[in-house]
Amino acid sequence: MRLTRPGLGTVVMCVNGGSGSPRPGNWSPTIEWLVHRLAPRYSGATFAEVRYRVRSWRMLPSCIADGAAALAAVPDAERIVMLGFSMGGAVSIACAADERVTDLVALAPWIPEELALGQLAGDRVTIIHGGIDGVIPGVPGVRPSHSLRGADRLRAAGADVTYRRIPGAVHGVAIRRRERLIPLPRAGTWLRDIDQAMDRAGI
Repeated sequence: MRLTRPGLGTVVMCVNGGSGSPRPGNWSPTIEWLVHRLAPRYSGATFAEVRYRVRSWRMLPSCIADGAAALAAVPDAERIVMLGFSMGGAVSIACAADERVTDLVALAPWIPEELALGQLAGDRVTIIHGGIDGVIPGVPGVRPSHSLRGADRLRAAGADVTYRRIPGAVHGVAIRRRERLIPLPRAGTWLRDIDQAMDRAGI
């Protein structure tokens, strides 16, 4: 985990997606691009970026354990906002069992059917999804219809859910090319909608 402005009472815990085959953990270009822009705007919060030991949705329990370890590493945090991308949505939902978690911002989240959701009862959840995610042949992603079903399940579990779809956006906000972060289409709209979610969370 790496921290921007450690030691503050509010922590935005940022968790990455995964892949099908197990791969070494990395720093997410989507999360990194967002943190570079969000951290200066929300100076009252610590931003924490989690790097899994092994990133794979086939090893979700291991990734959830890494998320829980990251939460345990910020014992002085009074409240935590989870910001999860793709598989990081599932990890964030599981980590919401920590009573300090009050809000979840899920970007193109994967929400498997077997995942318990009751721990988010009473919490604020914002789901943001790219309109053409998962529909381009050969390009992996999560279809918006999946997170829409997840939003319905979260509401049924008692969460206060807001859902936003970004027309023309794909899976993710940025990619890394030759050590440079390159924003994907509609990156500015992602940032605007995340800003609104942060405002909703009272950051």
